[in-house]
Amino acid sequence: MSKSPEEEHPQKAFGWAARDASGILSPFNFSRRANEDDDVTVKILYCGICHGDLHYVKNEFGHSSYPLVPGHEITGIVTAVGPKVEKFKVGDHAGVAPLVRSCRACNNCNQGLENYCPGAVSAFNAIDHDGTRTYGGYSDIIVVNQHYVIRFPNSLPLDKGTPLLCAGITVYSPMKYYGLCGPGTRLGVVGLGGLGHVAVKFAKAFGMKVTVISTSPSKGKEAIERLGADSFLVSSDSEQMKAAMGTLDGILDTVSAFHPISPLIDLLTTNGKLILLGAPEKPLELSVFPLLMGRKLVGGSGIGGMREIQEMMDFAGAHNISADTEIIPMDYVNTALDRLARGDVRYRFVIDVGTTLTT
Repeated sequence: MSKSPEEEHPQKAFGWAARDASGILSPFNFSRRANEDDDVTVKILYCGICHGDLHYVKNEFGHSSYPLVPGHEITGIVTAVGPKVEKFKVGDHAGVAPLVRSCRACNNCNQGLENYCPGAVSAFNAIDHDGTRTYGGYSDIIVVNQHYVIRFPNSLPLDKGTPLLCAGITVYSPMKYYGLCGPGTRLGVVGLGGLGHVAVKFAKAFGMKVTVISTSPSKGKEAIERLGADSFLVSSDSEQMKAAMGTLDGILDTVSAFHPISPLIDLLTTNGKLILLGAPEKPLELSVFPLLMGRKLVGGSGIGGMREIQEMMDFAGAHNISADTEIIPMDYVNTALDRLARGDVRYRFVIDVGTTLTT
């Protein structure tokens, strides 16, 4: 007879979980494993709300298991370490990103690309090495192997730095891999939301020329005057888009809704690269001819491996890069998820777990 989530492990834990595809979260008692030799226990202080959380609590990908505790942008303080842990000590600031385990033996893992490992284990809604389910950061503690824990820069505030563990690496990794990080590189950023606003900050820190591309003309002032973008294009304005044809070396497309990408390809110079970071529910339409005539590339990217996440966090610490956040109490989480679904956030919700999660 299987044990209940509260009885599976020796450490009592508490959080908020969705029980079904309604996506409504409520208080939930469960448990965490005891520290193994290479494990770190983190008292969770903050957890970001990612759009992926919304997809999973509502079972929009079709493979959610309930009860489901979401959250994969996690920061807090180390409270215990196993005897073989060398990277952390009690009292350190630490982060837990979307991954909590991988096989450590495949080609991807050997290259530091644990995020592409076939056996990668996500922070929630996955099966861990002991056969029990993983529960995410909308909770009070988490136990993770030290390899998958991030040293959090002391120069960054935990609350505003938390979203970088997913949003930050999602834009940083393709910039580095596709060579879109050199000074003077002309980069387009499609969508000025949770990913897009962080992309602008990283790009400017790299010394790039940044053009924000949006359907919302009202975001132009925000993009240029506050975030430091060099220019702004309204994607529905055909004259603006035509005038900008062939001017961008690369584009990061952060939009998760269905949208046309042919006009974006037209903005690319010869050898330009359009990198898709969003995950629309319907397939996008791709015309091949513009690619052939400009030797252009359409690619994709998903988060990053542990080494690169640490590199990104260190870069953010050195350049004072953090997300624009709205800090919320735990009991506001259902309202926050509803607002996120409507795009009503500027730009990331972060749950103040440490002071507002009460039993």
